[in-house]
Amino acid sequence: MTLAAFLAFALLSLFAAVSPGPAVLMSAGTGLSEGFRTGAMLAAGIGAGAVVWASAAMFGLNIVFAAAPALLWALKIGGGAYLCWMGWKLWATASEPFVATDTRPVPRSALSPFRLGLFTQLANPKPAVMFSAIFLGTVPQGTALWQYGALLVVIFVCEFVWNTAVARIFSLDRTRAAYISLKTIIDRAFGGLLIALGVRVAAT
Repeated sequence: MTLAAFLAFALLSLFAAVSPGPAVLMSAGTGLSEGFRTGAMLAAGIGAGAVVWASAAMFGLNIVFAAAPALLWALKIGGGAYLCWMGWKLWATASEPFVATDTRPVPRSALSPFRLGLFTQLANPKPAVMFSAIFLGTVPQGTALWQYGALLVVIFVCEFVWNTAVARIFSLDRTRAAYISLKTIIDRAFGGLLIALGVRVAAT
């Protein structure tokens, strides 16, 4: 694999990470409500989910989807339902008063936001199709196994760095102060967007 092809792959992976979607929304919301550390763990889960989809793309999941379209349909329905459920939870609790993470009697474990990030990414099967296109367009046949491993690392780093940055921006004191004053409106906006994305995932 040439350096040019590697850089093209890295750039496309970054574009995939930056594109608006459920993962970015969840990173922003977690940074706002629970701070940077929890947001970073969520971003790690999102990165792990991207690696799962990219690995599936490497092994030809798009071919499986073409041969068994019912499988893709089931994944879209299940993933869309999960995102709608997360959006509804956010909407339903929007009017509850804000509680800072460090005042909770039992802080959330690091595994919990990681798992949330992982499930959020896996709820959207579109990355499998997208990564399939990226692999087909940039990775030549005969690429060594260790190079495929390096490409998976690139995908994880792009997703982790971007979503960590989003969580960091939304965890800043000024941003959090604005969030506290507008919590109901912001939570319902985020919840509504997650529901809309869930419907879109299920319907397309």
